[in-house]
Amino acid sequence: MKIAVLGAGLVGSVIARDLSAEYDVTAFDIDAIALGSLNKRFPKINVVTADLKDYNNYKKMLDPFDLVVTAVPGFMGYETLKAVIRCGKSVADISFSPEDVLNLDAEAKANNCTVITDCGVAPGISNFIIGRYNEFMEIDAFEIYVGGLPEIRKKPFEYKAPFSPVDVIEEYTRPARFLENGVIVVKKAMSETELMDFDGIGTLEAFNTDGLRSLLTTMPHIKNQKEKTLRYPGHAALIIALQQGGFFDKEEILIRGQKVSPLEVTSKILFKEWKLDPEEAELTVLKIILKGKINGKPETVVYNLLDRYHEESGVSSMSRTTGYTCTATANIIARGIFKEKGVFAPESVGKHKESFDYLMQYLDKREIHCKKEAAG
Repeated sequence: MKIAVLGAGLVGSVIARDLSAEYDVTAFDIDAIALGSLNKRFPKINVVTADLKDYNNYKKMLDPFDLVVTAVPGFMGYETLKAVIRCGKSVADISFSPEDVLNLDAEAKANNCTVITDCGVAPGISNFIIGRYNEFMEIDAFEIYVGGLPEIRKKPFEYKAPFSPVDVIEEYTRPARFLENGVIVVKKAMSETELMDFDGIGTLEAFNTDGLRSLLTTMPHIKNQKEKTLRYPGHAALIIALQQGGFFDKEEILIRGQKVSPLEVTSKILFKEWKLDPEEAELTVLKIILKGKINGKPETVVYNLLDRYHEESGVSSMSRTTGYTCTATANIIARGIFKEKGVFAPESVGKHKESFDYLMQYLDKREIHCKKEAAG
């Protein structure tokens, strides 16, 4: 089977590397240097320099391939996915576009495509778990807490990003949607900060972000839904101060005769501050809490994941946990474990035991362990 991976960034390159162990993989990106580095380290991976915003070229470009993985920046995600679907290709998507990609369902069906989106950590692993438990548990409420953090805390931000700062800032500024008593409630991003203790890490702060995405529409019967991002204490206050100071404004201002947006300048600065260096130790933490009833008995189910930089492979934790969830999903499509046509969120795939079990076993084999505990 031939697989095209669109995007060869920190996560896309890991996806191509993992899939190349079993499939004929070609990575596409506009960055020839990144592609050259990938091909030098892993000669088995074919590389093609291409402008992935040239959607008119997709038909010719993707014709030889049986399956596509989209790992482009979020702002390109929706149009990229639409272009791939119009080529009649099934897709595992990791782009996290701000648009509702489920709107492409009818087009995917018409083109006989299986499309699974948001297959990362959260959304991603969390959705698989919620989808599976929804099949046999009367879930009244769930909470998702997730974050990627550097092992070494460096002031002032105590944070490193494995992807574009623009995408992080979007997460920090987009209003957060929750479900409370069956009603969608919108709150400010980074609001309602609370401190939480995690084994192996210590105290982290959790704050509101708009991470529920598809769950709000696919699982409306679960009346209480909450998702929060995790950082080291004090990070939220610093980011809020930057926002209130206008550093994230998109409206251009005039500086020395040049028009620039504060957001663009801030992103350039933060790219240097937040850049995750190769072999830099970092971690990913995820906690999922489900509350409800199983066989009429009140039950709370908790899943915890703590993953760290993998020294043997030299792959960052966030790239591993995000990328390998995506490659597991690609395998679920490639192996015919999930065959339905249309656009599907991970919870709609994870509800099937075979798909859920495959994902968890796939991650376990790569030393990513999402551990279940039961309480009360």
